[in-house]
Amino acid sequence: MTLELGGEAAGDVDIRVDDRGALDFAVQLVKTRSVDEPGVSDEREATGLVLAKMREWGWSPTLVEVVPGRSNIVVDVPGGGPSGPILAFEGHLDVVTEGDPSEWSQAPFGGAVVDGRLYGRGAADMKAGVVSMLYGVRALQEAGPFPGTIRILALVDEEGMMLGAKHAVSSGALNGVSGVIICEPEGDEICPVSKGAIRLRIDFTGRMTHGAMPELGRNPLPTLGRVLGVLEDIQHDLQSRFGTHPHLGTTYVTPTVIVAGTPAQMNTVPASGSLWVDIRSVPGVDHDELIERIRAEAIETGVVDGIAVDVTVIDNRPPVDTSVDEAVVRCLVDAHSRVTGSPPVFGGVPGTTDGTIFTRDAFIPTVVYGPGGKWIAHQVDEFVEVEAISRYALVYALAARSFLAGAC
Repeated sequence: MTLELGGEAAGDVDIRVDDRGALDFAVQLVKTRSVDEPGVSDEREATGLVLAKMREWGWSPTLVEVVPGRSNIVVDVPGGGPSGPILAFEGHLDVVTEGDPSEWSQAPFGGAVVDGRLYGRGAADMKAGVVSMLYGVRALQEAGPFPGTIRILALVDEEGMMLGAKHAVSSGALNGVSGVIICEPEGDEICPVSKGAIRLRIDFTGRMTHGAMPELGRNPLPTLGRVLGVLEDIQHDLQSRFGTHPHLGTTYVTPTVIVAGTPAQMNTVPASGSLWVDIRSVPGVDHDELIERIRAEAIETGVVDGIAVDVTVIDNRPPVDTSVDEAVVRCLVDAHSRVTGSPPVFGGVPGTTDGTIFTRDAFIPTVVYGPGGKWIAHQVDEFVEVEAISRYALVYALAARSFLAGAC
């Protein structure tokens, strides 16, 4: 795809994306099984492909180990023009498991291109986005000098605990960055807002006894059940107080896992039980306040029943609420409009992305915008439209040029 720009702000520039090269590289990446799966997570083959492509273009990427066998890629692409800010593009190289391959119409790691669609696990989430950011930056570089610097981050473990993003912040990979475009699939929506996420484990400790003599023990399960009711009440209160966000919907407090006792000993009152909770919040919800409320009400419920209750925070990712007036958002809006001929639709990320960590820990404005449908991620027959790969690359190139020139 090609875009010719003129005028005082843009200068005369002809940005050309290597459509064939981008598709071929996307197919290669989809064929790599870089699944985030407990005990076997391994992005090394995908990381190797990205490193080789960067070096082929004369870039000098740095490989930064996050945990043994899993490494982030960070590279700066200087514009060769006047000094200016740093804009970052980010994508992750891990994907979720494919599930049962027999349910797919195409092999999950076959990289098949059928009727203008690239199929495979990670095609949309988010190897197409990684390819678009790489080929977009390359196209801009080949078009001639531009101000400032582009930093590209290809990270690991987004589908897990976001160790790659957390390490990127703590290691200084975001130092000096003025804005980040997260290239996750959002179905042509520009998403400056994302839901927050809290993951809790609530443990209940009583006393084991024979099922025929429950009065001699303390059963944690009725208390666990009452805490489920407490969580439902808290959810209703949050939904009433914070309403429905126009792009994110409502806040949910969702119990997802319960563990207690064993079927082999159903005649025994268990000594303990545990409950896992997944909370998704909209902007305005104070996470610290919410966690303390859940802790206090759960503990009080246990006190009444004589059951010890402990609440552990597994992860805490606050909502992202980037202003549409931020330069990184304005530049994307302008670039999308110029490339597609239509104004973009604003939306929100129903889950969380690595951008959540960047905004939370590095205080950098982030916006999410990438090829692929947001609802196809993690599903059977995941796909991305082939034309979207080059189109997004072109939007990225134009948005970067405008942002770095201060033209938005």
